[in-house]
Amino acid sequence: MRDSGRDPVVISRTNFKGMYWNVAQQLAHATVNGAPARAGDLFASGTISGPAPDSCGSLIELTWRGERPIALPDGEQRRFLADGDEVTLRGWCEKRGARRIGFGVARGRVRSA
Repeated sequence: MRDSGRDPVVISRTNFKGMYWNVAQQLAHATVNGAPARAGDLFASGTISGPAPDSCGSLIELTWRGERPIALPDGEQRRFLADGDEVTLRGWCEKRGARRIGFGVARGRVRSA
């Protein structure tokens, strides 16, 4: 798609609202056995998946372990990432009346072995 000048395709949109544990509970779980946590530490929640089929947080979930390929607009399909694929992640938090914060864009391209 990149080589032919086509725009990137969004394959998933998810939201932390659907998580089983909230951030405070996840932090308590991570630190209960003595793991340190300090102000400014980056905290990773793991995969964030929502209730809808297009809100899965990983490609393995989106494709049902590769059993249900994703159809791309140019006719290609993906079960797993292929050489040359580029993945872009964007994330942010927002609340009415407060400033939106995020980590910007994280992007990576699969290179052949």
